[in-house]
Amino acid sequence: MVKLTLLALALASAGATAQIAAPAADAAHKAPEIATGFQEKAGWAAKKFMVSAANPLAAEAGYAILKKGGSAIDAGIAVQLVLTLVEPQSSGIGGGAFLMHYDGKKVQAFDGRETAPAAATDKLFQNADGSPVSRATGVVGGRSVGVPGVLRMLELAHKEHGKLPWKALFEPAIKLADTGFALSARLHRQLDHDQHLRKDPVAAAYFYHDGKPWPVGHIIKNPALATTLRMIAAGGADAFYKGAIARDIVAKVASHPTNPGKLSLADIAGYKAVLRPPVCSDYRAFTVCGMPPPSSGGIAIAQMLGILETRNMAAHPPQDGVPAVEALHLFTEAARLAYADRNRYAADTDFVPLPGRGVPALIDKSYLAQRAALIGEKSMGTAPAGTPPGMEVAWGTDNAIEAKATSHVVVVDASGAGVSLTTSVEDAFGARQMVRGFLLNNQLTDFSFDSHDANGPIANRVQPGKRPRSAMSPTIVFDRASKKLVLAVGSPGGPAIINYVAKTLVGTLDWGLNMQQAINLPNFGSRNGPTELETGRFPPAIQEALRSRGHSLRSYDMTSGLQGVQRISIHGQPWWFGGADPRREGVARGD
Repeated sequence: MVKLTLLALALASAGATAQIAAPAADAAHKAPEIATGFQEKAGWAAKKFMVSAANPLAAEAGYAILKKGGSAIDAGIAVQLVLTLVEPQSSGIGGGAFLMHYDGKKVQAFDGRETAPAAATDKLFQNADGSPVSRATGVVGGRSVGVPGVLRMLELAHKEHGKLPWKALFEPAIKLADTGFALSARLHRQLDHDQHLRKDPVAAAYFYHDGKPWPVGHIIKNPALATTLRMIAAGGADAFYKGAIARDIVAKVASHPTNPGKLSLADIAGYKAVLRPPVCSDYRAFTVCGMPPPSSGGIAIAQMLGILETRNMAAHPPQDGVPAVEALHLFTEAARLAYADRNRYAADTDFVPLPGRGVPALIDKSYLAQRAALIGEKSMGTAPAGTPPGMEVAWGTDNAIEAKATSHVVVVDASGAGVSLTTSVEDAFGARQMVRGFLLNNQLTDFSFDSHDANGPIANRVQPGKRPRSAMSPTIVFDRASKKLVLAVGSPGGPAIINYVAKTLVGTLDWGLNMQQAINLPNFGSRNGPTELETGRFPPAIQEALRSRGHSLRSYDMTSGLQGVQRISIHGQPWWFGGADPRREGVARGD
C-alpha cells in the first residue's frame, strides 16, 4: 500500500483549492466538452468507504447511499442517476456505460454499451457516393442514436450485488429533479459553447432563456426527469425499455426534421446487458483488470503496460510535476503501438473475431516484447499494426469520430467491494435530442464511417445489433501477492481515455505518486499520430527535447476527467484516498 504523510492527509482533508485560468485550446482539436478551468485539488482521505464522482451533488448522493449501508453498486447507481440531471453533457440514462466490479473475490465486467438498430447498415454514415458524411451530420439528430444500455446494465449489476432496494437508489436524483439544483459554471460554459442543443425545442426550453443559457447559480428543476425516474424506480428497467418511455424515444429519433434515425421499439425492447470476462494482465507487482471488447480500453492499456514493463519507467520520475523526456518518449511510443493494433483489430467481438487466440494473443508477453523492440531513440511517428500469435484475419483501419463527453465514477464500500464505472452519451449533450427530461446518445458515431478500405472490411463498421467500439477504460488494480484491491480509476476523453488512464497507472504504480498527484500530472500521449501534450503544461525545453527525438508535437486542451480511489497506509493503518481531476468539478467523499 502507498504511504501518505500526515501533512498530505491534512491537505486532503482540507480539500485546498486554487483557481487558475483555463489554457487556450488548439482550434483544430477542441474537445466537444470544452475546458472550463483548472482547480488544484489535494485529494480526500476516508477510513471506511469512498465515492469519487465528476460532480459534487452526484458524489453526495453516492455517499448518502453508502452511509445507509448500501453496496458499491448501489452507490454507483445513485451517482449515475444524479449525473443524468446535473452533468447532462456527459452521461445519463439515455446513454451507455461499462462497469468493472470487484466483490472481494472475483472481478466482473458489465457491458451496457449501446447497440445499432436492426435497420442500420454499414452505409449509415455515408453519402450516396460512399463518402463519409460530415461530423455534424453524423452527430446531431436521430441517425446516431443507439439503444441506451445504462439502465439494463445497472439493473443486472444490482440483481447480483445490490443491498438496498432498487427504488431507494432513485430517491436522491428524484428529490434534486423536483427541488432543483444550481447551474454550475462548467455546465453553463458547455451550454453557451454548444450551437446545436438549442435547436431542439425541448432542450431549448429547459436549458435556455431567450436563446441564452440560464446564468450560473440559476435553480434548474426537471419535473419531466423526476416523473421518468419514478416510473423506472417503481417498474424496474422494463419501464424504460417497454412502454411509454420507449415509444417517446423512438418517436423523437424518427421525427428529427433533417436527420431522422432508424431506432425501433423492437430494438429497445430487445436490448440486453452482457456480463463479460475482464481483461487482466500482470504489471510488475500488480494485476491490472480492464474492460474487454467492445471496449478497446482494457486491451490497449494492457498492451501499453506490457510494452513499458520491458523498460525501467521508475528510473524516469517526474521533476517539478512534469514527466521526464525519456518517460514521455517511452510512453508515447508504447501508445503508438497499442493504438495501431486498436485501430486495426478492436471491435464488438460478438460480430468480429480478434486476431489469433483473441485477447490472450494481443496481450501475450512475448508478442508485446516484440512490439517493444520497435522503440528506438527516435520516435517512429506512426507505428504499424502488429501480427499477434495465430493471426488469421485482416481488417481495414477505422475512422470513427469518437467524441469525448463522458464521466467516470469510482466507489469502494464498507465491505471492500469496488466499482469503476465509465458512462457516456458520446459527444457533449449527445445527439442534442431531449425526451422525458434526459438526452439521447450519439454513440453510433463510434462506428467507423467507412466500411471497407484496401485491407478489407473494417472491424468496427456498422452492423445491425452491433455495439460500437469504445475507448472507455474503467480499471481496477490488485496487488499480485496479496490479491487485495490497490486502486480503481477511469476517465472521460474519447480515444484519449486510454492515455489518461495509463498515465495515472504509471504515476501511481511506477512513480509512487498518490492518486491525486498522478491525476494532476500534465496529460500526454499519442493515438498513433503526433505526440499530444496538454497546452501550457510542458516547458519549452522539454518540447524541444522531444522534437530532437523526432516527435511531431500537438498541444491542445486535454480535458480528462479522471476519478480514482486508492488504498493507502497511514501509520500502518489502511485508508482510502480519493482523487478528482482538477480539469473538471469532481470531488471524492467518504467516511
